[in-house]
Parts: sequence; structure tokens; C-alpha cells
Amino acid sequence: MPELPEVETVRATLEAQLQSRVIEDVNVLWRKIVDQELDEFKRICHQRIIKYDRYGKYLLFRCEDVTLIVHLRMEGKFYILEDEKPYDKHVHVIFKLDNGKYLQYHDTRKFGRMKVIDNDQVEYYLQSKNLGKDAIDESVDPLDLYKKWHMKKIHLKKMLLDQSFLAGIGNIYADEICFSCGLDPVSRVYDLSKKDFENIVFHTQRILKGAIASGGTTIRSYTSSLGVNGLFQLKLKVHAQKTCQVCHGPVEKFICDGRGTYRCVRCQKKKRRRG
Repeated sequence: MPELPEVETVRATLEAQLQSRVIEDVNVLWRKIVDQELDEFKRICHQRIIKYDRYGKYLLFRCEDVTLIVHLRMEGKFYILEDEKPYDKHVHVIFKLDNGKYLQYHDTRKFGRMKVIDNDQVEYYLQSKNLGKDAIDESVDPLDLYKKWHMKKIHLKKMLLDQSFLAGIGNIYADEICFSCGLDPVSRVYDLSKKDFENIVFHTQRILKGAIASGGTTIRSYTSSLGVNGLFQLKLKVHAQKTCQVCHGPVEKFICDGRGTYRCVRCQKKKRRRG
């Protein structure tokens, strides 16, 4: 599943390969991908892409008058091709570009969503999704997060996956953050200290930035699909591992709040309620 580093890899790669292209036309092959009336969506036609942006897991194509917002969800990918013929049966949206190439959106599970909105509505739209600060934003303040979250009795992993905590963290990186903090994913947020929140923010940003530098994580079926292969999978300490990459002890896989979760039974400890 594309998380912040993978979406950032796609953003940077599209920017490098497409630059300021004009979208001449768009062909929607699977209607449900588009989260609005088609006439509204087709306002992207004849618009020049000014900037490729990202917020959390959202990819933004900022144009002259409107912005195309894309959420890749589980398996959304982009292909840049010379032919307008769909790459395969899982191509659902095709953008014709002014250089004669085609940007094809591929989504095996059809969970991705797209929407075109006016430029002055972008911030309002993102706020309506109840997103926290972008997870690698330098202005993230651990104390602010502590004040907002520390009385909640939910699991640590559930907090990390809540996009209103920090936008962009998904299942893979949540496991790695918990491991780097030495915390069991089922620790209750209520039991975490201010120092724990400092560590969570520090390791979140360290891990995500490291993953971006490595091109993301190509686990299961995800790749950037633009000639960039994620190498961060080679650096995972606990997620999808059988033995801990630090202590070499056993890694346990279990279900935490409905999500497949990995933890080292030696390195990660469950916090106990404050006295």
C-alpha cells in the first residue's frame, strides 16, 4: 500500500519525467475512480501542470486554475506510455499529454480516487479530511501531539495509523516506528510519556525520510511504476521479518485493531499505566 514515502517517490518522479505538461484530454474507463461528476472532473483538460505536490498520502497536480487530487489507496500506480491503448485491463483513467504521451492510472483493486477542484479550495478540501500535519513537516511539535492525544486509551499503533495524528503513516511504517521506539504496538497511548511522544516524532521523521531517500518500500505488489524501485524494504527491521534484524530474536505477527502487525518480543515493551 502506498504510504507517504511511496507517494513522495511518485510525485518526484512524475515531476522529473513530465515537468510542466498540458493535459489535453482525459478518458475515464472506470467511473467510480472519479469522485465527482465527469463534467467537473474534465475541467482538468487544457490545463498546464504547474507543480507536483503531496500532502500525507494525497498526490496533487496543481494546474493553472484547478488541482487534480489523487489518493492511490491500496494499489494505485501511474505509467507514462507512448500509446493511448490501456496498459492492461486494470487501467482506469488515461490522461493525454501535449508531448504525445499518455499518463495511465492503473489500479488492480479500484480503490483509488480522483477529484478536480478549484485551486482556492485545496486547503479546505484537505482540512475536510481531518488530516493532521504532514508526517515529515519540520513544524510538527511532539508536545502539541502529547496534549491532544495522551489521554486516549487506544493502542499506539491505532494512533499512528490515524491520519488526524500525522498524515502519511501506514501499516508498514507504523510497525517500524513502534520498533524504533522500543514500544509494543498494543501499548495504550494513555500510558505514553512526553518523552515517548518526542521519540515517536523523531523516529517517524527519520524513518520516513530514510524511506524517501531509498525510493520507498516495494512490498507485495506496490512499485512506483515509473522506473524507480523502492529499496527501503532491505532496511526493514521488523515488518514482514521472521527474526529481528537487531537482536535476532523471534518476530511475532498478530492482529492489532484489524491490521496485520509485527513486533519483536524482545526489543519492544508494553508501557504500563502511569501511577
